[in-house]
Amino acid sequence: MVYPVLLVAGESVGFRHDTDRELVFRQESNFYYLTGCTVPSSFLLAAYQPGTSLEQPSVDLFIPEANEDDIMWSVPPPSLAVAAESHDVTRVDHPPALQGAFETLLAALPGALVHTLPRNSPLYPELPAAYAAYALAQESAAVTDAYLFTALHNARLTKDVYEIEAIRHANAISSRAHEVVMRVLGQAVKNGLRQGVAAADRPLLPGEWLIEKEAEAEAVFVASCRREGAVHQAYLPIVAASTRASTLHYCCNDREFSWGPVAPHDHQNTSSFATEEKQIQPQVLLIDAGCEWDCYAADITRTMPVGNGGKFSPEARAIYSLVLEMQYASFALLKPGLHWDEVHLICHRTLIRGFQRLGIFRSSAEFTEEAILASGLGAAFFPHGVGHSLGLDVHDVPSVSKPTDSAGKITVLGDGAKEGGEAKWGPVNLYRYLRLRRPLEQGMVVTVEPGIYFSPHLLGRAQAHSSPFVDAEVLKRYEPVGGVRIEDVVHIIESGYENLTTVRSDVEWLEGVCSGAL
Repeated sequence: MVYPVLLVAGESVGFRHDTDRELVFRQESNFYYLTGCTVPSSFLLAAYQPGTSLEQPSVDLFIPEANEDDIMWSVPPPSLAVAAESHDVTRVDHPPALQGAFETLLAALPGALVHTLPRNSPLYPELPAAYAAYALAQESAAVTDAYLFTALHNARLTKDVYEIEAIRHANAISSRAHEVVMRVLGQAVKNGLRQGVAAADRPLLPGEWLIEKEAEAEAVFVASCRREGAVHQAYLPIVAASTRASTLHYCCNDREFSWGPVAPHDHQNTSSFATEEKQIQPQVLLIDAGCEWDCYAADITRTMPVGNGGKFSPEARAIYSLVLEMQYASFALLKPGLHWDEVHLICHRTLIRGFQRLGIFRSSAEFTEEAILASGLGAAFFPHGVGHSLGLDVHDVPSVSKPTDSAGKITVLGDGAKEGGEAKWGPVNLYRYLRLRRPLEQGMVVTVEPGIYFSPHLLGRAQAHSSPFVDAEVLKRYEPVGGVRIEDVVHIIESGYENLTTVRSDVEWLEGVCSGAL
C-alpha cells in the first residue's frame, strides 16, 4: 500500500538583488492553505495512514527559532508554545528537528510516497535537496511533484465558511476604500475644487487633500485599507484616468487628470502648467484595486466620473450604463452547473445590442447581431475574459480553471466544442483570454468584470474604423471615453450567487457621491 506524505516549504524573506534590503513578505498561497502559517522559512510535514494511529492526519509545523542577533532588527517568530496554540497542527518544532522527524516517519511508513510542490522551480519556495535525496535513498520510499499542486488547486477551487468570511472582509474593506476615493473627489467638487490652505510651518493634512492625480487616488485607496488593518494589496492597484483607462493592466498611476487648456495626451500636462483657474476636463477614473485579509483577496473595479461637476459626459454615461447592463445580464445567469462560457457570451451579445442602439455598430438585415458576433469584432472592444476564480490569489488556481480533455484541448460548452459551433458561440478569439472556462460549482468565488474599451491599439489591429459593421463617425465620438470596467466578487451558492462587493455601482448614486451631492 502507498502511504502519502506531504513535505512543503514556506516562503522566505526575499532581498532586492544583491542588497540587504528586505522585500515585503507574503506567505506562499499553497503553504498558507495547508497551515495557516505566515512565519517565513517554515516547513510542513504531514502524513496519513488509514487503519493505524495515523488514521487522523499527522501535521507537523516547523518554524524558525528566534535569533538573538536578529531580534534587534526585526520582530521574532512566535515561540513554539504560542505557535502550537494558534495553529491546528499535531506538533510544532524548529527546522533542525525536521530531518529526524522525516526519517522517523519514513521508517514507520514503508511504501511512503512523498509529495512536494514542483521542485527546482523559481515559482515555489525552495525545498532543500537533502530531504528528497534522503527519501530517494530509501528502498521503500519515492518522491513526486506530479500530484500535490493540482490536488491543492482542486481543493482551493471551492471555499469553506472560513475562506468566504475572509474574502467577505477583504471586500468590505476594499469597498469602503473605493467609496472613500469617490467621496474625496465629491468633497472637492462641493468645495469648488480648492486645495486646503496649510499654515506656513506644516504640510497639508489628509482632510485637506485633493485628488488631481492618479497617484493621489491610489494613495487614498491604500491608506484607507491600511487604516482598517489590511497589510497587503492583493495586486498592484490600477488607477487610470482619461483614455489611459483603455489599458487593461495600467499600473503606472503616475499621471495627472486631464485639464485644460493643455490637451489630454500632451506630455506637458503637469502641475507646472497649472493655474488657480484650471478646470478638470470631463473624463473617467478607473480604479481596479483590492486588499487582502488573512491572505484572501478582494478584486473590485469602479469607474467614476471626474470633471464635469462629478457627472459623466453623455458618451461616458452611455458606455458606463451599457457595461452595467452587461454585468446585470451576467448576474442573472449565475448558478451552479452553468458553464462560464455562457456568461462571457451574454456579455458579448449585450455589447453588440448596446452598440447597435448607440449607433456604433450598424443595424440592418445585413448587419445583424449574429453577423457581428460571428465576425469577432466585439473582442476589439471587450478583449478580456468576464472574470476569474478568486481566493488566496487574485487570479486563483489557474491550473484547474480551464479543464482539458485527454488530448489536452480545453473543454468548452455545448456547440462550441463541435464543428459549426461558431454560429452560436462566435469565433474562438472571443474566448482567447478567458482565465476561467468550466462549469460553476457551489462554493466557488469568481469575479464578474465586463468592460468596454476604446484602445487605439486594439481598434487599429481589428481595423474597426473601416469595418462595414461600424459607423466610424459615431465611434470617434465615444473613443475619448477611454475605458469602463465594473467588477464585483460573487460567491456561487445553491440558489444562485451572493455578491460580496458592497460599494454601489448604479449611475445615480455614483454621480451623487462624486459630485458631492450625497
